[in-house]
Formats: sequence, structure tokens, C-alpha cells
Amino acid sequence: MLERVKPMLIKEFIQIARDPKMLRVIFIVPIFQTLIFGYAVTTDVRHVATAVYDLDNSPASRDLVQRFARSGYFDIVEYISSDRRLADLIDHSDVCAVLRLNKGFAADLQAGGPAQVQLILDGADSNTARIVLNYGRQIAGRFSRQILVERLAHLKKAAPAGGINLQMRAWFNENLESRNYFVPGVIAILVMLITLMLTGMAVVREKEIGTMEQIMVTPIAPAEFILGKTLPFALIGFADVLLVTAVGVFWFDVPIRGHLLLLLAATALYLMTSIGIGLLISTVSQTQQQAMMSTFFFYFPAVLLSGFMFPIANMPPVVQWATYLNPLRYFLVIVRGIFLKGVGVGALWPQMAALAILGVGVMVLAISRFRKTMA
Repeated sequence: MLERVKPMLIKEFIQIARDPKMLRVIFIVPIFQTLIFGYAVTTDVRHVATAVYDLDNSPASRDLVQRFARSGYFDIVEYISSDRRLADLIDHSDVCAVLRLNKGFAADLQAGGPAQVQLILDGADSNTARIVLNYGRQIAGRFSRQILVERLAHLKKAAPAGGINLQMRAWFNENLESRNYFVPGVIAILVMLITLMLTGMAVVREKEIGTMEQIMVTPIAPAEFILGKTLPFALIGFADVLLVTAVGVFWFDVPIRGHLLLLLAATALYLMTSIGIGLLISTVSQTQQQAMMSTFFFYFPAVLLSGFMFPIANMPPVVQWATYLNPLRYFLVIVRGIFLKGVGVGALWPQMAALAILGVGVMVLAISRFRKTMA
């Protein structure tokens, strides 16, 4: 068996080495995509363009405005003086937020009553608006608590007993950097995309150039042919995993707390599934264009239903059940668990078992389908 598979392996590596475009897709494109995802895909909200509409213009109102400016979340880009200007800034998306303090703000504070502050947000991007609103609430809450403490100290009264001091601590991602969450996920989506494309088009290419008939009359078995065609792409998948991991760790400082060998073992299960899907695509495609379109038809829903960008728990129940057939869902949990949590097989075995079951099932289906195609 090895003697018949070895020439195919050599042929596949020679074909890849002779194609400069293929080499760029395999090794250069993953680096650029990792850099793009690392810088562009983030849920962190910083430097929100903010306008200030201060109708009170008192020391108290200016103090609150400076608290917003010093927080690092809000950049004061303009002080406005009319409602018309406020509407223009929001309508033209020149600012994302407007901090409005009505006249009498300081007087209400001195009187001991509630002083009204309005934070007007551009709600077109609801997720960003919600995050910015939480930032504003925290800043206003700290300002309010400081005033209360100062008032109690001025009146020489003891602070009320039984207060709650909330101490927050985030495990695994201490600074709550979304980059640490997304960059490991890039490994999963890039490996799936590259292996699907390479595997799906490799077999179809044999059909297009007319060498499939020559292979059918050779002593090589269908399983041996599949092994010879897919093993090079599996090795390329491992190389891309190591490449993207190096970029994430050394360029973006993403921690990897788990074992690299466990990551490679899980990658082997994941590659078995993605390569099997690529083989299925190749059996139903007659041209490389059809294989390309079928690959993207599967790939984009798989990414959307994986939990990479949108939490699976927020999806409708029917869609959540469909995600159990998505290998990307399980590998994302494994990759993020190894990178951020440093967990081992004891915590990740359900995801690894699911990948093994999906991989074996898809490969058996692909081989059986390929036998019918060769027949």
C-alpha cells in the first residue's frame, strides 16, 4: 500500500511547489488574514467620538465632562451650543455620543436632589451603543458616589455601615481583551477554509485534466488514492496551525497556556472532518468553479453558526440544534480552552469525541461516495 501511495504523495507536493499562487494561498494569506482579524475584529470600544452640550457650564458639570474625557473611552471632539448642531452631528455620524448637561445641574447637586445628565447615542450600531452606555453609567455612578462621600464628610456623619464593595476579577483573560478571544479562533476558520478549498479542488482537477481515467485503470484502491491526495493537505493544515499560532503568540501577545501537543492532536481530528467535507464536495462537483462555489456555500454558514462572532446561546433553538453538526463549533471551544484556559483532555474530551465521531462519519461517507464516482 505504501509503495502505491508514495508516488502520489510526491506528485502532489511537486504540483504544489510548482504553483506560486498556491504557495501564497497556503503560507502568505494565513499570515495576512491573522493580522487583519487581530486588528479589525474586536468588540472593544475605545476613543468614542463625543460632543459635549453643557448648558450649565459650572465647575461640577466641567468636572463630570473631564471624567468622561480622562476615562480613555470618550474623546471630546466638539463643544456644541445648540440642539440643531447636536442633531447634525448624530445624523452625519460625526460623533457616536453627545453628553448633555442641562442648566441647573450644579444647583440640583447642591440641593441634594438628583441632577439629570443625558447621554445621547447613535443607536445604528446597537452593540456599540450598549457598550458605550455602560461606560457612561459607570463614570456617572463613580461621580455620584464621590459626591455622596464628600457630603457625608462635610456633615461629619459616619458612612453608612453594611455597604458592598464589589471586587471584580476575570479569569483567563484578565484584561478582557477581545483580541485574545478572536485570534485563536482564526486558527479554526483559516484551517477549515484552506483544507476545504485544496481538497475540494484537488480531485476535481484530476477530472478536468483527464487523468482520473488513467488512475482508474491502475492497481491503486480508492482508499489509497484518497490517502495520497489528502495527506499533503493535512500536513499543510498542521503547518498553518503552527504558523498562525506563532503570529498570535509573538505578534499579538496572545497567551497559550495549554499544551501544544494537545492542540495538534485536536487539529488532527478537526482536519479529518474538514478534509472529508472537501472530498464530499469534490464528488458532487464536475469543475473547479463548482467546487469553489460549493466550498463557500458550506463555509460561510459554518462560520456564522460556530460561535466565532455570535454566541450560540442567543440563536433560536432550531438553529442551536443545527450547530451540533458543525465541526467548527467544537474546535473553537478546544482552541480557546488551550490558549486562554490551559485546560487539558479532562475538560475538552466531549468536543474531541464529537470531532472524532463527525470525522469518521464524514470520511466513511466521502470514501463510499468516491467509490461510486470511480465506478
